[in-house]
Amino acid sequence: MSWASRRRSYYLLGFIIFFVVAVVLPLFSHFYKAPSCSDGKKNQGETAPDKGGPCILLDERVLAPVSVLWARSFEVRSGSYSAVAYIENSNKNAGVRSVGYRFGLYDGQNLLVAERTGTTFIMPNSITPVFEANIEVGNRVVAHTYLELSESRVWERAKNPATVISITNREVTKDGNGARAIATIENTSTAPISDASFIVVVFDPSGTAHAASMTSVARLDSGAKQQIIFTWPEPFSLRVGRVDIFALMSPVADKAD
Repeated sequence: MSWASRRRSYYLLGFIIFFVVAVVLPLFSHFYKAPSCSDGKKNQGETAPDKGGPCILLDERVLAPVSVLWARSFEVRSGSYSAVAYIENSNKNAGVRSVGYRFGLYDGQNLLVAERTGTTFIMPNSITPVFEANIEVGNRVVAHTYLELSESRVWERAKNPATVISITNREVTKDGNGARAIATIENTSTAPISDASFIVVVFDPSGTAHAASMTSVARLDSGAKQQIIFTWPEPFSLRVGRVDIFALMSPVADKAD
C-alpha cells in the first residue's frame, strides 16, 4: 500500500473515531437509559416490573402466603376483653411495613359482639403478634375471635431490627390480687434502639393461650439491660405452661445481596 493510500486510511479512521465520539456516543447516552427499579419494566432479573431482582419492592406472587395461625380473646375484667393473634410469615428477608387489620369478636351464635381495627407490620421470616386491649363488649360473652388482614400490602426486601434484643429470665408471679409477668431485655447491638414494643402471651400446659399484654420501651442503650413488666388485674386460675415474649420494631429496608 502506498503512502497516499495509508494516509487516506488514517484520515478515514480518524473521521470514524471522531464521529463515534462526537455524535454516536452522545446520542446513545441521551436516548439509552440503564435498567433501574423505577423504569416500569421487567428487567435486571426482576419477577415483575420494578419488583424482585435487585429492587427493594418484591413480587407477592412469588412469595409464600402469610397466614393467621390463631386469634383469641380474654376477659380481663367484666365487660372488657383483650385480643391477640399470631401472623406467620415464612418468607426470608421479605416483610410489610404497614398493613391494616380487623379483630372480630363473636358470641356463641356467631353474632358480632365487638370489633377493633388498626395497622401493624409483618416481620420477615417470623411470627408477628397483634394485640388489642380494652375492647368493651357490655354484657355479651365472646366465644370466637378472628383476625382479618387487608389485602393491600407492599412487600419489601426487609430485615427485623428487633433481633438484637435478647429476652431472658421470663417469670409469671402473683402481683397483689392480680398477676404479672417479668423478663429481662438486653440490647446486644453496638447502637442504641428506640421505640421497641413487647407482647407477652401466657399459655397453659396444653398450649392454649389464656392471657396477653403489651408494654413498650422508649430507648435501650447499647449493651444495656432492663426489666420489663406486664400486669393483669386478676390472678391466673390456670397452671402456666409456656410464656411467649416478642420484641417488635418496624422492619427496615434491606439491600439485595
